[in-house]
Amino acid sequence: MAKHYESDVTQFIKQFKQQHPDVEQRQREGRAKLWDKHIDPELQEQFRGARLSQRPYVYQND
Repeated sequence: MAKHYESDVTQFIKQFKQQHPDVEQRQREGRAKLWDKHIDPELQEQFRGARLSQRPYVYQND
C-alpha cells in the first residue's frame, strides 16, 4: 500500500501536537476568552438604537 503524501507543514503540525499534547486545549481556552461570548439581543438593539447617522461630508461644520 502506497503512503499518501503529507506536506512539510502537516508533518510539522503533527509532530508539534505529539510533543505538546496540551496545545489544543489551550487553543480552545483562548477562543473562549475572545470569541465564545453570550450576546444579549436586547442590549444589542439598544446599541443599534443609540447610533447616530453620519453626515454626507463629515468634515463640514454646520
